[in-house]
Amino acid sequence: RPGVTRARVEQGLRRRYRREQRFRLYGLASVLVGIGALLVLFVTIVGNGWSAFRQAQVRLDVTFDAATIDPDGSRDPEVLSAADYPAVVRQALATRFPAVSGRRDRRALAALLSPGAGYAVRELVLADPDVIGTTRTLWVPADDDVDLYLKAGGAEAAAAGDDEAVAGRLSADQRGWIDALAAERRVALRFNRAFFTAGDSRDPELAGIWGAAKGSFFMLLVTILIAFPLGVAAAIYLEEFAPRNRWTDIIEVNINNLAAVPSIVFGLLGLAVFINFFGLPRSAPLVGGLVLALMTLPVIIIASRAAIKAVPPSVREAALGIGASQVQVVFHHVLPLALPGMLTGAIIGMARALGESAPLLMIGMVAFVVEVPSGPLSPATALPVQVYLWADSPERAFVERTSAAIMVLLAFLLVMNAAAVWLRNRFERRW
Repeated sequence: RPGVTRARVEQGLRRRYRREQRFRLYGLASVLVGIGALLVLFVTIVGNGWSAFRQAQVRLDVTFDAATIDPDGSRDPEVLSAADYPAVVRQALATRFPAVSGRRDRRALAALLSPGAGYAVRELVLADPDVIGTTRTLWVPADDDVDLYLKAGGAEAAAAGDDEAVAGRLSADQRGWIDALAAERRVALRFNRAFFTAGDSRDPELAGIWGAAKGSFFMLLVTILIAFPLGVAAAIYLEEFAPRNRWTDIIEVNINNLAAVPSIVFGLLGLAVFINFFGLPRSAPLVGGLVLALMTLPVIIIASRAAIKAVPPSVREAALGIGASQVQVVFHHVLPLALPGMLTGAIIGMARALGESAPLLMIGMVAFVVEVPSGPLSPATALPVQVYLWADSPERAFVERTSAAIMVLLAFLLVMNAAAVWLRNRFERRW
């Protein structure tokens, strides 16, 4: 009967439309959940890390006593470098609080300053020995407990009833001295330049990411110099010149399998081959770059082959039709058109390599390195490994520095991915 059939068809259509609508809602809900999780991640990281870009510093009137710094007046750099600069800084702080007496109280007063205060005074003297015998007003770094106390609100937060959480390891006398300095505007939260210019340190207020950033730079430089030429050459050979037989099929399958191998396996390979067999130095960006090049190579080959396949066959046929050789067709016509896609795949592969830490742990780049590396063979660490080291530190002040380092790492990743998108949109040809 036509009426019954029509009713059944309409009922089936309504069920199908409802299923489609539910599917769309499920997809929208999945997208919203993902965006929400990403927002929670960013808010948590930024909320914990933004304060690391400011550091507590104390303003002192430092007297560069010639008897302490250069007793013989020779201005010899070795003598100046070996002087007791912490004593100079302690004396400046004791001059501000002359009523503090007793060895224990003076030690507690000196604990308000970071060990880096003496280094700052020494650098000034070595740069300009004429300051000896004069008095200068300097901003020197405070201890990390002072930094946390000021960032938590200081005396106002303590008065609000959160005294124990705010004080941390500071005594009542130390908090009083800090509040007295704050009242005279001799202590303040200033831009933490050392975070971007210094290497790692056991003291949180002196720790920076510059050493890890340079280590990552040298490592990625080695990676791109090795992986990109080899990856492009392999892709060109497999796509344009290799015969279609069993051996090429095996090679293609293994390349696809290597792209899915866990990164720590490449770390074990680097440990066994580059360090134990070839004897390359541990914790060197050169070894890290070689390991990451092996890990990135399959990704670049796959992306480069896809870019070559995207070039229309008519381009090849036209070039062959006017007498070009196979090599000329590839390097004069196909490769320039496929290069934007190759660069996009290489940048995405490099972004993945920048965020890897597991293979670097296996080759010793987890070592505590204070000096900023000067080359690919210098001991170094990398940004993701630096995050791992700080996250494992018991010092409370390293929590914010861990989040700040993650923010810097995410910024690099976002820039690299944005560059890949820009290259694709700028040079991609529509056929």
